[in-house]
Amino acid sequence: MNDQPEAKLSVRDLWKIFGPDPKGVVSGEFPRMTHEQRLAHVRASQHHVAAAGVSFDVPTGHIFVIMGLSGSGKSTVLRSISRLVEPTFGSVTLEGTDLLGASQSELIEIRRHKMGMVFQDFGLLPHLDVIQNVAFPLKAQRRPREERRERARQMIELVGLKGREHAYPHELSGGQKQRVGIARSLAVEPELWFLDEPFSALDPLIRSQMQDEFLRLQTQLNKTIVFVTHDFLEALKLADEICIMKDGEIVQIGTPAEIVLRPANDYVRRFIGDVPLANVLRAEDVMSPAWDDGKPHPTVARQAILDEAIKLFDETTETVDVVDAEGAVIGSLHPLEVIRSLYHDQPETAA
Repeated sequence: MNDQPEAKLSVRDLWKIFGPDPKGVVSGEFPRMTHEQRLAHVRASQHHVAAAGVSFDVPTGHIFVIMGLSGSGKSTVLRSISRLVEPTFGSVTLEGTDLLGASQSELIEIRRHKMGMVFQDFGLLPHLDVIQNVAFPLKAQRRPREERRERARQMIELVGLKGREHAYPHELSGGQKQRVGIARSLAVEPELWFLDEPFSALDPLIRSQMQDEFLRLQTQLNKTIVFVTHDFLEALKLADEICIMKDGEIVQIGTPAEIVLRPANDYVRRFIGDVPLANVLRAEDVMSPAWDDGKPHPTVARQAILDEAIKLFDETTETVDVVDAEGAVIGSLHPLEVIRSLYHDQPETAA
């Protein structure tokens, strides 16, 4: 059964090359070259490859996390998709609209009405209070003053800052400033939400709280999100799907469970390290076909993390049934399989 939502955003064969006349580098035979030939061609021309042949789809309502170490190309890809930097080659489509073919005036309208952006730098205007900062992008849309202030109030309440409408940025904590940035980006009701390391400047406790807040907002808003981070645990916590990058190229794309259970190579395996699998894997990731022995079994939701499911096993329970949203049994968990999923040896992957 394929219940994957339709793609909101599609990126195909995206390249970003830095250096003199990068467009000249991708002219001529470049489109007909293999990926390896393209890389060799670009490097021989003394240009720098920041993104090389990047392709992925982001389904409607999904959180797609791009992660990698510094210099991996993750932020360059995000900025290329939104055309904050101009891609050198490839295609980007938003609901069928060719973003790379859009004129500057068309792009401005798309950004104003369809995109929201949040960056590590909060980017708040120091001379404006919270409600004015949140309402600012609506002013660019030329909405009436009362309409934009009412929308700003709604977003301020949504992110948990009700009562701080008239505070100025210097009066806010780091976490509060980030909430204002999130509220501002949501004010335009974006169809596509870009977030680039939005929580990396926060201390660990506030960062964890903001991640929880982000997930709470997503359950209410169901946005299509591209989220960039260098933190693997953050990626595991937030993502529907993770894209791991290295040296401008995609190394692996998969769900958190697929990345953890089937790493593509040693580079990905090093990211996994001591990941607490019981807090990553979900019941549906490790369930077996439903087991009917004529006895009643405890049940757990398919999306429940294993840590929650494990607590249902006791000295008399040998089977836990996994159920869907309607309560129908779709599989079963057994103690030995759960243990194997948590402590299995990772298979060797061919180089």
